[in-house]
Amino acid sequence: MKLNTKGRYAVMAMVDLAANCDEAVDDKEGRQASRRRAVPLAEIAERQEISLSYLEQLFAKLRRGALVQSVRGPGGGYLLARNASDTRISDIILAVDEPIRATRCMPGQPVGCRGNSSRCMTHDLWEELGNQIYLYLNSVSLADVVERRVLGSSGLFADACFGTAGSGGIPASACQPSDLDENDPAHAAE
Repeated sequence: MKLNTKGRYAVMAMVDLAANCDEAVDDKEGRQASRRRAVPLAEIAERQEISLSYLEQLFAKLRRGALVQSVRGPGGGYLLARNASDTRISDIILAVDEPIRATRCMPGQPVGCRGNSSRCMTHDLWEELGNQIYLYLNSVSLADVVERRVLGSSGLFADACFGTAGSGGIPASACQPSDLDENDPAHAAE
């Protein structure tokens, strides 16, 4: 399954919005406090290197999906419609009309994707993969991504490669440096 730019860019933009909508201010007693601010799409476009016109299209869908609120006028932009911890990555992808499935068939349809309208032999495999992807994306919140609580590479893969390579069901040959995240602290120690 390949996630198209629509879904990826929407997630990138929402993570940027969540990371940049709170600003530190001093309250009346001189203590640090946090205040929500509307983030202009132009700022997100620049930081994420996404076309402003494309972001405008995505945010129109995110607004219709009740994930963001727009603020007009000076200091205008967008705010999260709910807490980042309550916004699921799957919500973002579905709001921009990105299907989360690994088959060409529509889920639950008796008609398959083959020329004779039958299902291929591996249909159930790919349909279940799509279900698992949805369950994973539904388990990750926007706050999880912003606060870097999402493991960048599979813990099983990392343990096998950095612990006892070849003993965790993964052959040592699979643990090539090109397969590893160079920003992974475990990899940086090499």
